Amino acid sequence: MRASINLLELSAEEIKRLVKGGEITVAVFGLGSVGLAIATVWLRAGARVIGVDIDSRKVRDLNAGLVQHSEKVVVETIKDALRTGRFYATLSGEEATKKSHLLDIIVPVLYDSNGPDFTSLDSVVAVIGRNMVRGQAVILETSVPPLTTEYRIKPVLEELSGLKADEDFALIYSPERVLVGRAVEDIEIRYPKIVSGIGPKSLALAEALYSIIARAGVVRASSPRVAEFAKLAEGVYRDVNIALANELSRLSLVLNVDFIEVIEIANTQPYSHLHKPGAGVGGHCIPIYPRFLSWLGYLHGVDLKLVELARRINDTQPLQVVRLLLNEIGDAGRKKIRVAVLGLAYRGNVPISTGSPTYHIVRELVRLGYDVIVHDPLIDVDPLLSSLGVRLVKNLSEAVEGSDAIIVATDHSHYKEVTPCRLAELSRKPDLVIIDARDIIDVSECCGVRYIGIGRGRRCA
Repeated sequence: MRASINLLELSAEEIKRLVKGGEITVAVFGLGSVGLAIATVWLRAGARVIGVDIDSRKVRDLNAGLVQHSEKVVVETIKDALRTGRFYATLSGEEATKKSHLLDIIVPVLYDSNGPDFTSLDSVVAVIGRNMVRGQAVILETSVPPLTTEYRIKPVLEELSGLKADEDFALIYSPERVLVGRAVEDIEIRYPKIVSGIGPKSLALAEALYSIIARAGVVRASSPRVAEFAKLAEGVYRDVNIALANELSRLSLVLNVDFIEVIEIANTQPYSHLHKPGAGVGGHCIPIYPRFLSWLGYLHGVDLKLVELARRINDTQPLQVVRLLLNEIGDAGRKKIRVAVLGLAYRGNVPISTGSPTYHIVRELVRLGYDVIVHDPLIDVDPLLSSLGVRLVKNLSEAVEGSDAIIVATDHSHYKEVTPCRLAELSRKPDLVIIDARDIIDVSECCGVRYIGIGRGRRCA
């Protein structure tokens, strides 16, 4: 059982000493890619960690030392903590709550046609509320619509526990700010940690805790709703900027202007931060955050027209990629045309395909009657592609051989080493067409290939 410690009564120095001395236990609710990284960060700070997840296989594998994660530091840290008894995983949120001092929540809030789906978050909050005691701290790191901490989480915790937030327990909102594949580095080194609390005691505790971890420092928000809004605003800024780049790149193609060169020149002005165009926007975050704010705006009578338009532009960008291909090779009905799509992951160098634009590209190609094969060096199997009758392979030669056209959909570093000449050699098809939706392929030589970059335009004809 956990030692009796009231975190609200401790000084920053006392908190630092207890964390580094291994006297604080943290329960991390949600052991996805980010959750495991957060568990790792707490372990590296000195705390003990109990990981909680509803996936029995994941819990079993973790306790057996089978740590599936793209970051070596996560794998090594958790394996070492298992050996020394500083970490274990469980299906029981009740057990974890009773044994821990800090309750760190990083379960997803999704979005569907009805709005945000709080099911996972509500379930965790209910478990914590029924089992928490005076002196504990609840931290929410999940990206959520503003007002969630104050009006959804706080009342439930207080009602179920009989305790008062900021008097009997701390309630902190501190959103994760990471890229999958370098999450530990982002938390510990790269970015300041945003911290907020439901009251002054919770805020002070949040600052004390994350000052131990975040070498870039902490940024105090005046309230949880400010911190919640700031996290979403970061993602919406990127979504809108990418939509602008995608739209401008369409005009640049018509004018035969190299938009990548435009970006490089325009961004020498300090107020210009043009992003690169691409195949679309995927992942767990950027496609969802605008919808959170639009939903909240709708509830409060505020129409976020620009935010919604940017989302529509990025949602249709995969169709723009297919349109470029159609302009080059025409109607698939004339003959059976094979297209190799390079990259399933939503972002380069990560083995995650959640929300990937590749799915939209593949669906449209299949609908048009093309013979499609997908290559990704990091992903072994994909049920969705299988359901469409599309093969996923890890061997580039196998993917490209016999293909009439190639779409580069993901910016894996692996593809930077590929040239039109090499692809033409592997394809063994005359008049090979390459649509580079990531502007990543080296086009210093063409070898008879027709190449179009989404931002670079026609480089080979």
